Amino acid sequence: MTDKPKVAFYWCASCGGCEEAVVDLAEGVLNVVAAVDIAFWPVALDFKRRDVEAMADGALLASFVNGAIRTTEQEEMAHLLRHKSQVLVAFGSCAQLGGIPGLANLSSRDEIFQTVYKEAPSTVNPEGALPKSLHRDNGDCVSLPGFYETVRALNQVVDVDYYIPGCPPTPKIIQQAVEALLSGKAPEKGSVLAPDRALCDECPRKDTRPEKLTLTAFKRPQEILIDAEKCLLAQGVVCLGPATRGGCEALCTRGNMPCTGCFGPTSRVRDFGAKALSATASIIDSNDEKQIDQILDTLPDPVGLFYRYSLPASLLRRKKLPEQPATKGCAPKAG
Repeated sequence: MTDKPKVAFYWCASCGGCEEAVVDLAEGVLNVVAAVDIAFWPVALDFKRRDVEAMADGALLASFVNGAIRTTEQEEMAHLLRHKSQVLVAFGSCAQLGGIPGLANLSSRDEIFQTVYKEAPSTVNPEGALPKSLHRDNGDCVSLPGFYETVRALNQVVDVDYYIPGCPPTPKIIQQAVEALLSGKAPEKGSVLAPDRALCDECPRKDTRPEKLTLTAFKRPQEILIDAEKCLLAQGVVCLGPATRGGCEALCTRGNMPCTGCFGPTSRVRDFGAKALSATASIIDSNDEKQIDQILDTLPDPVGLFYRYSLPASLLRRKKLPEQPATKGCAPKAG
């Protein structure tokens, strides 16, 4: 037995980068392991759902849940970890805001299945078979997780105590968050465990941004040779630094790429995508409606640009569609 506080990590609808970010702590992970007992981390160690079910409520000091909620199993695990945890942390962009998986809210469940299982160039499915929550054969029944119509952020399913932003969170942000939780001096419930300032404040290019910035066209990174010293917006590349929370150490702009907004908004912004869109529109140098349309045409995917990480948590949430009826589970076999 150990008296160390117990923590859990769980992976929902995401790419797995947040799990890799924990490993990216390098030797710093040894400090974490020395301070806590990892009681549930199925992606890395041999833990089962029943191990969590056997715990007393509140037995876990904290659970770090990454990924959005897309399936019935993910929602069940979110509720289970909520009951077993004193603190539940939305870990990474997908849990905090819905993330890139949340862009699936632009399509219906049926459209997604049609594309993935029937129309994709690499798909070989002559029978047109689609996944089913239930499959019965010769008296046997197999039950699979249900696939919801809508992708949701973690706090749209369960109560969340804290948020760690990023796609993925940086090792520094992770370590600071864990230390804050272990110290017993965690900030107010609902806080984002990252600095509450715009990314531009920590960007090494900030002094090269013109006082009055105006543009007549936007460029994608692959369309120009980017000056490694100059403000990206001043070069016509859409950078979401003005609308994005800092704390990531400006890794993208230091790497000569624009900020895409993965740390989400500051506390003063309700809808990240609307804020980013407004900030970008404000630098268009034209009052002519036709010319403005031509300039906006240089942004080929506005939703994917401005709501890349935040569509489920936005005021829009999704394309309006009817919810699918819930599917019942397999009935017990007779005898």
